[in-house]
Amino acid sequence: MKTALVTGSSGLIGSEAVTHFDRRGYRVIGVDNNMRADFFGPRGDTTWNLKRLKKVTRHFDPRGLDIRDRAAMFDLVKTERPEVIVHCAAQPSHDLAASRPLDDFDVNAVGTLNLLEAARQHAAASPFVLMSTNKVYGDGPNRIALKEEAKRWAYADPAYARGIAEGFSIDGSLHSIFGASKVAADVMTQEYGRYFDMPTVYFRGGCLTGPSHSGVELHGFLSYLVSAVVRGITYTVYGYKGKQVRDQIHSADVLGAIDAFCSAPQPGVVYNLGGGTDNNCSILEAFEAVEALSGRKAKWAYSAQARRGDHICYISDLSKLRADYPAWSLQHSLPQILEEMVTAEMKRSAD
Repeated sequence: MKTALVTGSSGLIGSEAVTHFDRRGYRVIGVDNNMRADFFGPRGDTTWNLKRLKKVTRHFDPRGLDIRDRAAMFDLVKTERPEVIVHCAAQPSHDLAASRPLDDFDVNAVGTLNLLEAARQHAAASPFVLMSTNKVYGDGPNRIALKEEAKRWAYADPAYARGIAEGFSIDGSLHSIFGASKVAADVMTQEYGRYFDMPTVYFRGGCLTGPSHSGVELHGFLSYLVSAVVRGITYTVYGYKGKQVRDQIHSADVLGAIDAFCSAPQPGVVYNLGGGTDNNCSILEAFEAVEALSGRKAKWAYSAQARRGDHICYISDLSKLRADYPAWSLQHSLPQILEEMVTAEMKRSAD
């Protein structure tokens, strides 16, 4: 039986990876020490998702390990020799990184290096997938000319009609401490692929979402917004009139991209990954859609002070991924994503 190693296995993409590879007949080693509960408190706790995974999988072996523990990661990879490594564990919040910069860098950058080196020594031929963020571009996307529409901002420059591509500069911008730690992980993952000729990929994610997301105010825009509307929590909009735009991709479609790479891996490649021009919305548009689906009115407050480095409009250009892996496509529309999330949240709130 083949083995898949998944870090952050109780999180959104990690749990999707666990069920995906379990269905494929893999034995899945999950690494997750529920540090999200430490980062975000009870609402960030992913214990509920771990319990769900234990019920729905056949060959899932969860381990409460910490990716910062180099010896533990080396021993795990040496012992298990996984055929695929999907690295999803991370500290994901801009705001939290500023107050805990050492934890942020140790998890995002050093933890990634620990896994890369463990893979180089003991599983160098296995595809290594790092799930990450478009925040490696810093606030550079805010320099793109925009036009204001009734409920959203949109790109005014026709050069970005398909969104932001991988060639967009990561230099000369404000990244946040979080963004900087992810840049370190990004470049190191590319370098291990190119320098050591290892099959590594770095996915620069837009908003990765779905019903298994434990969204909180500091991370997980759409998940937290759905939860706030359904549960009657006041949602705070920070700046840009609530017209800031994000593209949204379902976690299952993320796994489709991972699967495509693993079937034909390459050394040191990077892809922007999100909902693209098909699946994107502003905060105001999201409120409207979730209200219609849930039958509940959104409660929200407005702060004119935007978060530092926050993107005004971000849409992923998926051209490179589609060109390299033409069989991959988005299978979940934004209305489908929202309907799934609202249904799941209403069930959880009633339990």
